[in-house]
Amino acid sequence: MAHKEEDKRSLVSWCLYDWANSAFPTVITTFVFAAYFTKGVATSEVSGTAQWGWAMSLSALGVALTGPVLGAVADHSGRRKPWLFSFTLLSALAAASLWTVQADARFIVQALILVGLANFAFEMGMVFYNAMLPDLAVAGRVGRWSGWGWGLGYFGGLTCLAVTLVGFVQTDTPWFGLDKSTSEHLRITGPLVGLWVMIFALPLFMWTVDKPSSTTPGAAISKGLETLVQTFKNIRHHRTVVRFLIARMIYTDGLNTLFAFGGIYAAGSFGFSFEDLILFGIAINVTAGLGAVAFAWVDDRIGPKRTIVIAVSALTVLGGLLLIINSQQMFWIIGSALGIFVGPAQSASRSLMAKLAPQQMRTEMFGLYALSGKATAFLGPALLAMMTTAFNSQRAGMASILIFFIVGLVLLFRVPESA
Repeated sequence: MAHKEEDKRSLVSWCLYDWANSAFPTVITTFVFAAYFTKGVATSEVSGTAQWGWAMSLSALGVALTGPVLGAVADHSGRRKPWLFSFTLLSALAAASLWTVQADARFIVQALILVGLANFAFEMGMVFYNAMLPDLAVAGRVGRWSGWGWGLGYFGGLTCLAVTLVGFVQTDTPWFGLDKSTSEHLRITGPLVGLWVMIFALPLFMWTVDKPSSTTPGAAISKGLETLVQTFKNIRHHRTVVRFLIARMIYTDGLNTLFAFGGIYAAGSFGFSFEDLILFGIAINVTAGLGAVAFAWVDDRIGPKRTIVIAVSALTVLGGLLLIINSQQMFWIIGSALGIFVGPAQSASRSLMAKLAPQQMRTEMFGLYALSGKATAFLGPALLAMMTTAFNSQRAGMASILIFFIVGLVLLFRVPESA
């Protein structure tokens, strides 16, 4: 593995997939369509936010239950691209179907089913996409390719968002003569994202090398399920991976909670308007992308574990500063700086998983990796809500995020550099 030649076209095409599929979380589940659903489709913003949250939670549960199973099956079938193509296509088609969701409460269930299905397929695709990396990159260069892909993802999502805002949302005359009175300028985000994903994912399906098929589909399913059962039975033989997944589960809860409630905190404690929040979201995505790219070399030079330690430590310090300042200007400065370390924490986690996972079980292990990112996703928001209520303070609630970073760091120190 260490002496193989790198296929640059395969790797660049692999990275472009991050550019392609990041349009979905950026435009659909974070910025535009999520706001359209809560403000225009649901009966109220409060009920809409709760319904959207349940749809995301159920789709995440589906990933947590399905990812390890299909990952184990894929490890025995050999090929990963057919799985990745199927989930990418499903995600793109479900996203494109959001065009049919009109600004009427009668479309609530339809919207939630479509966005839940699209999110499930998006997350499942990432299981197979991530598992391809260690087979493509030369040992010692996994970190930089992971970082470059992650950085491209941030900028791909932002580019699609920019097209959406300029061409459809923030203009009096949307492209293609779309009718604002029937929310066509917002509904178009579904087809736009679906098309974006499929176009920019094509290089991976055309040029990225896949593992050869190693057995029949029936045998792969049988062996995959058997292997997964054995993995859980013999989990003590994978202690290093388990320790890392537990540590990642904790600090990822902190990251996810930070992203989910950062806007609420900015609006409530610093008086950010909706336009301010969009601009701040764009700014933090830019710095996160730059951080992922810049730390890509650091990952390969000092190792992914140390890179994660640096990133999560910086997130803890900067997050603490955000709790004691009162100036909106300082919030912009520190919040943007915090973004620099979000990307490396995520991309180095992927490269550490690639380093620790046994070669013959990589997709299964990335299925467990997906599980670790979803299994306790409720803990962060729950603790934040409890502390906010107990102290009657947004700042006290946000302080709970630091607990996840600190505990995750402590657990990470016990993870060896190699399996």
